[in-house]
Amino acid sequence: MFYSAYVPVVENTLLPSLDTKPPLLREHRLYQADWLLRFYGFRAEELLDEDDPNFNPLVDPKCSWALKHPAFFPVEINTASREELLRVPGIGTVSTRRILYARRARKLEHEDLRKLGVVMKRAQYFITCKGRILDGVCRRPDSILRNLAALERAALPANEGEQLSLFAP
Repeated sequence: MFYSAYVPVVENTLLPSLDTKPPLLREHRLYQADWLLRFYGFRAEELLDEDDPNFNPLVDPKCSWALKHPAFFPVEINTASREELLRVPGIGTVSTRRILYARRARKLEHEDLRKLGVVMKRAQYFITCKGRILDGVCRRPDSILRNLAALERAALPANEGEQLSLFAP
């Protein structure tokens, strides 16, 4: 499936004006959501519903889902299932596989996760290792949203007309 932001090419009163910038961030969010549906085991109704029909522009869909489901977190890295690990922001399919393999040998610590490819800037709010939250991490929802939104802003292109990458850090 391909998504394309609407780009006006003709002048018409029923259409946005020619100088309207295409909604590239929305297109980007759709691709991120598609990734979650295809590779992470999410269902469409988990990401959007009648009460929330649009993606949060401040954070990616996985972070948005995590913020809406605080009862699911924190996830204990050393006992979580593959499906649970895939729901943690900052943990992808490759790092999930690495975690599952590495923890067969020993219990993992927070320091080990970075080496396994976990993006700790995102994951730190949603995980524990050996029952411990990373020192200094504030788990208040408003603080988490603010920090995740700042990370996202830093990753987005400064020029709104510039195309976004699905694989941006």
